Amino acid sequence: MNREIFVVKKTCMIMGLTVFLISLVSAQSIIFGPQLGYYKAQDADHGTYTGGLALRLKLMSVLSVEASINSRQEKYANGALTVRSLPMMITGLIYPYPIVYGAMGFGWYNVAFHYDQSRLPLFADETTQKVGWHFGAGLELPLSSLLTLIGDFRYVFLNYYLKAIPGSGDIKNNFTVITLGILFNVKLFAKLSEEIRSGTIMEGLKK
Repeated sequence: MNREIFVVKKTCMIMGLTVFLISLVSAQSIIFGPQLGYYKAQDADHGTYTGGLALRLKLMSVLSVEASINSRQEKYANGALTVRSLPMMITGLIYPYPIVYGAMGFGWYNVAFHYDQSRLPLFADETTQKVGWHFGAGLELPLSSLLTLIGDFRYVFLNYYLKAIPGSGDIKNNFTVITLGILFNVKLFAKLSEEIRSGTIMEGLKK
């Protein structure tokens, strides 16, 4: 049953990536840039920071699609287990208002588990893949025609399987994440770069 669910989720992920690539052709605007965040997995020892990149495609005034990749690391059972992951997310964004959006999507998580051998010598390190779902909301504030400030909150349903660590009980790892980012208008940036190279902007300034 679990494998059937995994296959369905993986199929959805592939379909989402396909839709995203097709959307590149018809996007009204494309914004891309770095993002930083803070997240806390449900039973992690503490929250931590995350960083990565985001690419948003504006398909129409009320709809965008985002692809993002971020680096994560959290510790469990007082440092006995360290979990590192590199989630790649596809997210649909719906705008009830021009600067406010709701978010829903899924992500592919390549996850590495590292056990402290001085405390858990019988536990072997391992790597696995997991598909998770997320939803949330955020703000998208244009600072200029070139720059956009984004900020959002998301809750992620993940719950990858963790081996039972003695004395730690059933570890849960769904998480919440808050992110901020500065995204650049790719098409406009490319146009400005071309004008600078061709000297069009300098000629206009001279006039």
